[in-house]
Amino acid sequence: MHEPSRTPPHPSWPRALSALRARDFRLYFAGQLVSVAGTWMQQVAMAWLAYSLTHSALVLGLLGFASQIPILLLAPLGGVWSDRVDRRRLMLATQGLAMLQALTLGVLTWQGWVTPTLLIALAFVLGCINAVDMPARQALVVHLVGDRALLPNAIALNSFVINATRFVGPALAGVIVARAGEAICFLLNALSYLAVLLALAALRTRPGRGESKPALHALREGLTYAFSNPAIRLFLLLVAALSFLVTPYVVMLPLYAKTVLGGDAQTFGLLVSSAGAGALLASLVLASRGSLDGLPGRVGGAALLAGAALVAFSLNRLTVLAYPILMALGFSVVLVAAGSNTLLQSWVRDELRGRVMAIFSVAFLGIAPLGSLAVGALTHEVGIRLALLIFGGLAIAAALAHRQRLRAAGRFA
Repeated sequence: MHEPSRTPPHPSWPRALSALRARDFRLYFAGQLVSVAGTWMQQVAMAWLAYSLTHSALVLGLLGFASQIPILLLAPLGGVWSDRVDRRRLMLATQGLAMLQALTLGVLTWQGWVTPTLLIALAFVLGCINAVDMPARQALVVHLVGDRALLPNAIALNSFVINATRFVGPALAGVIVARAGEAICFLLNALSYLAVLLALAALRTRPGRGESKPALHALREGLTYAFSNPAIRLFLLLVAALSFLVTPYVVMLPLYAKTVLGGDAQTFGLLVSSAGAGALLASLVLASRGSLDGLPGRVGGAALLAGAALVAFSLNRLTVLAYPILMALGFSVVLVAAGSNTLLQSWVRDELRGRVMAIFSVAFLGIAPLGSLAVGALTHEVGIRLALLIFGGLAIAAALAHRQRLRAAGRFA
């Protein structure tokens, strides 16, 4: 039995920040804010470095594929592990390994030894670490807030961390890459992991260990539970469709910035930051909600907006219009992903939380590399604008199918 984080009443806390009443969640939130900013800097710098070395859309697709395919392959087992061990200790190990990966990348780049093959290999290593880290990270939150009524707000604030830093990190990375080079971004990311490691070490919460079952039996139990529940299955499928069809636009942004808009690393950073600004707004909208009423319908509507924004982005040639389009795209993607996460965490049984969150990670992040590979290959054949137009049209079709099923299930609001 875990010892919940104490949550004394703080009537002065606004609704959007209510989960910060919990001392352990406050620590974790602050550590993540620093660390995830560094992670966004590294992602932008890796993509720009890969394109600078090769000028290949296919290599950008391979980089995205290598960084996320381990989540598709390993996250379900990571979820089983998360349900069986102390999630705090597990995260201390994974975050420490991620810091070593960033340090290695920084040193190799600083010395001029980095190659496209090494970049892809190190992206794959980080993907393997993330496959274990992500289910534990998402399942840990419920222990940090103690009061289950604060869980939806805590999930929304977790999304806020990712997207606030997504707004700042890429813009900062664009400036640093243009003036000092990619190696500095990688070394700053390695340093940023100290914040989350110190926060994890200071937590009073001890989640404890779950029941030890054979790994394959536990994995089958989680899959059966998730896909036999119609509501959980419906939103997992929506997130997977969005992940394959919409989110891979990110790996094509260096190519879009340079060939469609005629920009540089700073333009690329601002494009990513624009999507981050929209994502940040979506996080704030979710954090300010007082209940789950109407959320399923809003998530479905956001999926439709995501497809429409991707179509608009594919047709655009003006830098001044690219930024607001990407804001709409970032807003809709996060509303779908974080909104679905909130719904799933509210519906799932505690003893299966790690496994269901692992399946969610596969749907959102594990499917994305397949989309990255597909959009990279299609871009190589028909060009970036037509490739994004095709993917956007398919995303609209998937969103309409989801809304129809939602209505049939009586959950549309």
